[in-house]
Amino acid sequence: MNIETLIELYDERPLENVLGAEVFRPARVVYICPESTAQDQVLQKKLRAYFRHRGQRIELIFFKADVFDALAVLDLLRRITARYANCAVDITGGTDDVLFAAGLLSAETDIPVFTYSRKKNSYFNIKGAPFAALPCELRYTVEDFFRMAGGSVREGRVENAVLSAYMDDIDPFFRVYWANRRQWDKIVTYIQRVSPSSPDGPVRLEACGPYTVKGERGSRIAAPEDALRALAGIGMIADLSITEEQVAFRFRDAQVRAWLRDVGSVLELYVYKACLDTGIFDDVRTSVVIDWEGEKRENAVSNELDVMCSRGVVPFFISCKTCDVKTEALNELAILRDRFGGQMARAAIVTAGQGRAPMRNRAAELNIQVIDRDDLRCGRLQKRLKACMR
Repeated sequence: MNIETLIELYDERPLENVLGAEVFRPARVVYICPESTAQDQVLQKKLRAYFRHRGQRIELIFFKADVFDALAVLDLLRRITARYANCAVDITGGTDDVLFAAGLLSAETDIPVFTYSRKKNSYFNIKGAPFAALPCELRYTVEDFFRMAGGSVREGRVENAVLSAYMDDIDPFFRVYWANRRQWDKIVTYIQRVSPSSPDGPVRLEACGPYTVKGERGSRIAAPEDALRALAGIGMIADLSITEEQVAFRFRDAQVRAWLRDVGSVLELYVYKACLDTGIFDDVRTSVVIDWEGEKRENAVSNELDVMCSRGVVPFFISCKTCDVKTEALNELAILRDRFGGQMARAAIVTAGQGRAPMRNRAAELNIQVIDRDDLRCGRLQKRLKACMR
């Protein structure tokens, strides 16, 4: 059966507003929504832009309703079904009152009604919609999830397109980090001191500085000889020279320079590659900058997510920490997951720290999986990532 008009019960969870339209591809979608949504022209424009992004030409119509007044919604549904032929109702989203109104409409008409099961990732016939009993086989990219929520993504500290050229470097890089993780902050600080940035000029690949440099709070940091030799051994730096007075070397390229001057990059890259190596994800991105409003303005509200994956219609948000995890990091991750992923989304925090009990308890309250130092040391990262998606 071809649905000409699909009636959707507008929901705060973005996926529930677009999934039915993408699966059944009607000519138009009529949204029953609260007054604020019905009057929000920017939101409506973004939703139309999302469907264009997905290659679907579809008419979107927004009807305002008191979504906490079932009888008022029922009256609106009657008028909508009288106006538009060949209707069907998707009752996946919406408030309890709107759902009740849809049930009353179903009792007095033969209009097909169906719903979506998140647990089984399948649509089900509720009444008169045998055509709707089918699995959902849609595949979304990371970008799709932010677009459907009215946001957008842009490159962060890492240009994902170039990462394929570095896949063979990531595991050796992580092994160097792991062998030196207790001093990694100081190692990175030392590299920063001997390779200062020049904001107005080209990136300099040559690094040169004294054997001992100034650290944090007046401390002194000696050249991390073992770590530098290990980095030279895996080809991330070259022409290494260490004397009692001076250290000099050359970064392989500008991308490697950026990673070696940033404390968290090595873990993020390792998790990114592990996600790819699982073979279960449709899309994997690292260093994802999320523009909440999708406007890409200079002062727009944004967050950076370390790693994000998608599998079918399920997004997976991952935060990486080389140190112990603070409550603020868990809260931020949960907010991003709930805003842009909804109930289908999964979230995990990967930490090279121990993962203490208070943090684990808070993570459990927020339904965030914790992958900690023991998982990394014992090679369980891929196994844990797969388990997060079950």
